[in-house]
Amino acid sequence: MTATPAAPRLCITMGDPAGIGPEIVLKTLAALRPRIAAGEFRLSVAGSAAVLDATAAALGLSPVSAFADLGVALLDVGTTARPVVTGVASAETGEIAYLCVARAVRAVQAGEADAVVTAPLSKEALHLAGHHFPGHTELLTHLTGGREPVMMLAHGPFRVSHLTTHIPLDAVPARLTPERLGRVVDLTVETLQRLGLAHPRIAVAALNPHAGEGGILGRHDIDVTEPVTAAYRARGIDVDGPVPGDTVFVKMRGGRYDAVVAMYHDQGHIPVKLLGFSVDPATGKWEALSGVNITLGLSIIRTSVDHGTAFDIAGQGIASETSLIEAVEYAARLTADTASVRAGAA
Repeated sequence: MTATPAAPRLCITMGDPAGIGPEIVLKTLAALRPRIAAGEFRLSVAGSAAVLDATAAALGLSPVSAFADLGVALLDVGTTARPVVTGVASAETGEIAYLCVARAVRAVQAGEADAVVTAPLSKEALHLAGHHFPGHTELLTHLTGGREPVMMLAHGPFRVSHLTTHIPLDAVPARLTPERLGRVVDLTVETLQRLGLAHPRIAVAALNPHAGEGGILGRHDIDVTEPVTAAYRARGIDVDGPVPGDTVFVKMRGGRYDAVVAMYHDQGHIPVKLLGFSVDPATGKWEALSGVNITLGLSIIRTSVDHGTAFDIAGQGIASETSLIEAVEYAARLTADTASVRAGAA
């Protein structure tokens, strides 16, 4: 008898209490209620019961307890010693955000969840709380004992992995080694296969304009990237490159590639965020942001929103949950194998 597919068990973190995290978590639960009821997901929330209840009351949203009948569990991490000031980073809110991430990681490590989906935290608040990590990714690497991770941004079928992220631009070339490129390509192939693409097509973006123009504009693309991509093709893996950065993303949008490996932060982030931001032409303000941040190379599966805490609009009830919903959906797809194993064991 074929086992019934098990619903992915996803633990969502609340994020920084002073940001939009609590609001978009509650909005996501409401938006996904029919799908949770249908058994598509099994969700839990690592957060502060006091903060989430206060957010629900202030914004007229359903509290987490309203979803208990659907099996949504709240993993309460406690509350702050002083009242949360919306839109203001503090050591207290940084500590709560840290505890949310740590609790979600423990849930996965204990076999209580299959993946972590994170709402945004504040790097400033995290540092004020004494947790000196550049951001979520480095914190998760520390908590899981992993090696250097890789960031992938996704907007629907538009996916970009990054060879480097939060380092100065003049430090980038030294980090672009054949070994690092190989690791990023390997993780990108593995992730795309987990998403159901048996034979993914990947492009490696050039570092220099026109891929170096035969060496006139630099030799990195010729001396480093070309031999690596050629070696993958010799093994029957569809890896193209170096492809000039001013056309590679257009080609992916046109369906030629399933993912692009970008050389540095802005090369990869700009096209994804240009597609993901929805801007009101009348006011010039962004209305919504879609897109997902997927961390590759950890011992756990983690997806995240592709935006920050948005302190400037926190507490106003206008934050969009679109990116968090997409992060949940991507996590569910990435955990399909894990869920199938559980279903078979049952």
